[in-house]
Amino acid sequence: MQYPHGTTIAVTDGNKLRVFRNTGNEQHLKLLELAEPDVHAHSMGATRAHHSGAANPSERHQQEDSYAAAAASWLNSQVLGGQIERLYVVAPPRTLGELRRHYHEKLKDRLLGELGKEHTHDTAEFLHEALVRA
Repeated sequence: MQYPHGTTIAVTDGNKLRVFRNTGNEQHLKLLELAEPDVHAHSMGATRAHHSGAANPSERHQQEDSYAAAAASWLNSQVLGGQIERLYVVAPPRTLGELRRHYHEKLKDRLLGELGKEHTHDTAEFLHEALVRA
């Protein structure tokens, strides 16, 4: 996969969102990690659970789905505001499914692709290798 200069790579797992930008070119991916966005500020339409649901899988899934909806809202706002021209999303398959439910049409137009894997807690170097292999 080639990632044009300026491509935004969003990596999430339903609990955290990491955002990278390709400062290299299509042949040489160079990831720059950006500041972690305040996803909860963009949680309109996402119903956040207020209880810690570690013991209850359905509550945990509800929290993850709510976070994924808020992350999609943040990504939509970045696309609509012109901060994201091209986007590639990395998330576990379940989280990707929830994200897709909330993608704006303009985000879909700018989406280069998706990788259905968990890489949220990986180092930037490991993520780089996974993206090069994708």
